[in-house]
Amino acid sequence: MEVNKARAFLAVADELHFGRAAVRLHIAQPPLSRMIRALEQEIGAELFERNPRRVSLTPVGAALVEPARELVMQSERMTDLVRRVLRGETGRIRLGFAGASVNSLVSVLVRRMRACRPDVAVELYGVEFSQPGLERLMSGSLDAILGRWDTLPEDVDSRVVAREELLIALPEDHPLVTVDAVTADDVIDEPWVVLPGGGGATLSSRLQEFASRGPFLPRIVGTAADSATQLLMVDAGNGIALTFSGVRDNVPVHTVAFRPIAPTLGAVDVRLAWRRADVNPALAALTEIAENFASER
Repeated sequence: MEVNKARAFLAVADELHFGRAAVRLHIAQPPLSRMIRALEQEIGAELFERNPRRVSLTPVGAALVEPARELVMQSERMTDLVRRVLRGETGRIRLGFAGASVNSLVSVLVRRMRACRPDVAVELYGVEFSQPGLERLMSGSLDAILGRWDTLPEDVDSRVVAREELLIALPEDHPLVTVDAVTADDVIDEPWVVLPGGGGATLSSRLQEFASRGPFLPRIVGTAADSATQLLMVDAGNGIALTFSGVRDNVPVHTVAFRPIAPTLGAVDVRLAWRRADVNPALAALTEIAENFASER
């Protein structure tokens, strides 16, 4: 049964009068009569008994009232759902985030999203590093991702949500703990614990920039799987590390000390990134929240 025919059937069933039903539906009576006849032909049974004085439901018509009413209600719910999706009031966002170092930012954005769009489901997906996360974004398995990139593809839009400082992580008993800021000359002979490099890796490029000031070639003694492991390796005395202030703030290793770099290597942006062609209305709500949050900070 088509929804428009179900509405016509219910109008006649409620009014038991074709003229009043036509007025209720804002159509003329002849088209309404034809619609009911077409429905009876589809079903293969008469729905109404008609005579010059009255209209009444047949047993088949009476049995179809509730199913027809449910069909119309389902259609109205679906229409309302579509409207809410188009307004970004409901839906789904698959949000990736590059490691525990952005945990606090993820929490803020998700809480704000829940407050203003409670019916939008935000699914969280942790990725080890920003560059692999960007690849997942480009493949369509994520709708947005929080991470750090020096460059982004042309078809990716982003908003800066935080700016971080680059720091040197040291064992708490290291001699450089006593200095106000670490220079390239201070670390010429130091062993380094690094994260996996590769194209677009922010820490790799900034470490090379730092080394060029010495100049020195970083003596890499270990590669950690993630920032938390990197700090544990520093704490164990394996070496020192270049890291972000977000790591210091979100990955607690209390016996690791952090010192700024002089002169600074510049701030690192933490960005919310998404595909420019993505038309998900709920995503537009998240990007607006990110922009407002950044303005506040």
